[in-house]
Amino acid sequence: MTDTPLPSSGTAPAAPPSAAGSGKPPGQTGATSGTDAQHRTTGEHQTTGEHRTTGEHQTTGERRTTGERRTTGKHQTAGERRTAGTAARARSWRDSPLRRATPWFFLAAPLALLITFTYVPVVSMITYSFTDWDGVSPDRAFTGVDNYVQIFTRPELFRVFFVSGYYLAASVLQIGVALYFATVLSFNLRFRNFFKGVLFFPYLINGVAIGFVFLYFFQDGGTLDSLLAWFGVTTEHAWLGDPTSANTSLAGVSVWRFTGLNFVLFLGAIQSVPGELYEAAQLDGAGKWQQFRHIIAPSIKPVLSLSVILAISGSLSVFEIPYIMTGGATGTSTFVIQTVKLAFQFNKTGLASAAAVVLLAIILLITWVQRRLVPDDKVDLV
Repeated sequence: MTDTPLPSSGTAPAAPPSAAGSGKPPGQTGATSGTDAQHRTTGEHQTTGEHRTTGEHQTTGERRTTGERRTTGKHQTAGERRTAGTAARARSWRDSPLRRATPWFFLAAPLALLITFTYVPVVSMITYSFTDWDGVSPDRAFTGVDNYVQIFTRPELFRVFFVSGYYLAASVLQIGVALYFATVLSFNLRFRNFFKGVLFFPYLINGVAIGFVFLYFFQDGGTLDSLLAWFGVTTEHAWLGDPTSANTSLAGVSVWRFTGLNFVLFLGAIQSVPGELYEAAQLDGAGKWQQFRHIIAPSIKPVLSLSVILAISGSLSVFEIPYIMTGGATGTSTFVIQTVKLAFQFNKTGLASAAAVVLLAIILLITWVQRRLVPDDKVDLV
């Protein structure tokens, strides 16, 4: 056997065992090694590219996420700024003087009319009551309380308060009649709507027209005498000839005219009472009078108080009907008729102003006393 010489240091290294032991030719082995190297290099490049691509995607996603977060933060900041700005503007509007003055802008016109046509004339009337002004002359002399002294000391001036007593008594009758019909017609009756219209219709007629109608009704040989003649009653009495019968007739006309107003007020108050109270009262065996006493009367107490105030003030300020029918003659002159005559017939505006102030003071005093005696307490029927 020939010994195989050992390779020297300058010779090429031996082939790898895989190539030597593969049984392939040396050329094929080298080609295979080159192919493997290419595959390895390609794999390395692919892996590196994938990693780079993944890194780029991650970096892009992170950048997008970061940008979205930054954008969201910016939007939130802008919204907060808008909200803060709106709140600041609202606070500034609430605190601005223009907002405080806005209600007065709406009240300016009504207040101007009220002051011009109500309070200024009242102040002027009070001022005139302390003078002797005749209503025409520009000169006015201050007289103090002399006009008020004349009203309460001169019989012809103070007598008109007794005439108001006829109308005050008629007002009591008027309230009673209106309350009776309002109570009856509040229940379920036939033709109740017809009777409601009949009772309220006189209040819709003009007072001057009513005065002329009843002037012919009460005159001698007029409608009233004709009606009495049909029943065999003949009379030559002048219904408007003496103070007693004239004031009684005029007060009766006022009752006929203003009963409808009180009737509507009472009817509205009665109908506002819950129907369950009437049903419960009927189940308990309560009659109509007991229902009126314990249910209707307490419920209409405020309206009844208002009717009393209107009756007193109305009896003191009657004007239309007696002025049209008698002109204040035959002892039928009322307080208002006398005041008008003093101012425009006798040119005593100062004295007439004092009379008007006295009338206003009496009405306010009576109203205050009535409100103190009968306060408007809340009615609880349940």
